Amino acid sequence: MAEHDYDVLVIGAGPGGYVAAIRAAQLGLKTACAEGRETLGGTCLNVGCIPSKAMLHASEYFDAAANGKMAEMGIEVTPRLNLPKMHDQRLDAVGSLTKGIEFLFKKNKVDWKKGYAEFQDAHTVRIGEETVTATNIVIATGSSVTPLPNVEIDNDKQVVVDSTGALELKQVPKKMVVIGAGVIGLELGSVWRRLGADVTCIEFLDEVLPGMDGDIRKEARKIFKKQGIDFRLSTKVTGVTVKGKTATLTMEPAAGGEAETMEADCVLVSIGRRPNTDGLGLEAIGLETNKRGQIETDHDFRTTVDGVWAIGDVIPGPMLAHKAEDEGIAVAENIAGQTGIVNHDVIPSVVYTWPEIAGVGLTQEEAVEAAGGDRKAVKVSKFPMMANSRAKTNHEPEGLVKIVADAETDRVLGVWAIASVAGTMIAEAALGMEFGATSEDIAYTCHAHPTHAEAIKEAAMGIQGQAIHI
Repeated sequence: MAEHDYDVLVIGAGPGGYVAAIRAAQLGLKTACAEGRETLGGTCLNVGCIPSKAMLHASEYFDAAANGKMAEMGIEVTPRLNLPKMHDQRLDAVGSLTKGIEFLFKKNKVDWKKGYAEFQDAHTVRIGEETVTATNIVIATGSSVTPLPNVEIDNDKQVVVDSTGALELKQVPKKMVVIGAGVIGLELGSVWRRLGADVTCIEFLDEVLPGMDGDIRKEARKIFKKQGIDFRLSTKVTGVTVKGKTATLTMEPAAGGEAETMEADCVLVSIGRRPNTDGLGLEAIGLETNKRGQIETDHDFRTTVDGVWAIGDVIPGPMLAHKAEDEGIAVAENIAGQTGIVNHDVIPSVVYTWPEIAGVGLTQEEAVEAAGGDRKAVKVSKFPMMANSRAKTNHEPEGLVKIVADAETDRVLGVWAIASVAGTMIAEAALGMEFGATSEDIAYTCHAHPTHAEAIKEAAMGIQGQAIHI
């Protein structure tokens, strides 16, 4: 591999890219990583997963104090919101973690090439004023906010914002409209609702959280509505105009119909994300994208161009940081001649609202479809969190655990949960499914008491009609 400057050059230092670079260096490959941001970590660490969780967590404390939950437990306080300080703790979390990646790069001797990369040929990349060659190049450039036609985002004005702008609001909006009832919209809408905003969520589809299990979607909407978020489902936003500090939305039924308007002092556009492939110079190496702008790869993450690989949000599959991380490890191991594998059938997803919402594997609808529409081929069990002793003791009775299993083999096909710690609970389900667990395997595994995870055990017991506490 000595004919090039590096054995491996990774383009992008998000969760997939920085992990790929570190793993490649650990395997003895001379590695560099190109990143145009001033800090490492990509969208996730800088303006996505991490800062949003900092605001979610802080707003949960405020909400618990302001709306009586702490008083129920004998703690009487009158909270006062210090929004600048809340932002400071968010920025502090981001800063410490991005510096941590910079330290890991130095520790593992990964060269950080500062600048945006553009292919010159399959082994040559231009980064700013520098030209770098590599035997293997990994595209890990992530994704960015999908624009909405007739809606102009201007984060500086803080009237019509995207997810990045929604993290930086200098004051709590009186009226916030969230366009899109997916993961990001519901998380950030929840933050500002807890801090005092009147929040309405407009969704083109007929239910929230597209892609999740049907029962979970319906239950989640009921919980959010109880918390004070209003929903306009099956509704299409056709335009947003801004006058001063007021935005006026024009919308109509998704199936067509009479238009109406709604005013807000903040509009969050959150209709999804799209792969970052523009500006990479893919045409210079003859690499085409599919209709969704994604780069197709084989199971080893090779593209159709020899020596060029791709992972994360730029390839098909869920746009999740942990998926990208696993792919980063796998692609580095494949480049090094090892066997790197990612089981894309067992990728958990989590919505970090209150309560959290999590799932892994097939929804009930997908399982029935996979069985040729035979509903009897699938067994389902649901266990309510209100019957879980830890949840009840913690004043967290909302939610449920749902297990979907094969009726003939009892193999677990999917697990879905709404619970305060669903994001942590789902790891057990993912591990079980990775090893081909049956519902009986989970049911006969001893779970510590009292814990939220006992709800998974009870749901598994319910597959055979043997749940104890309902």
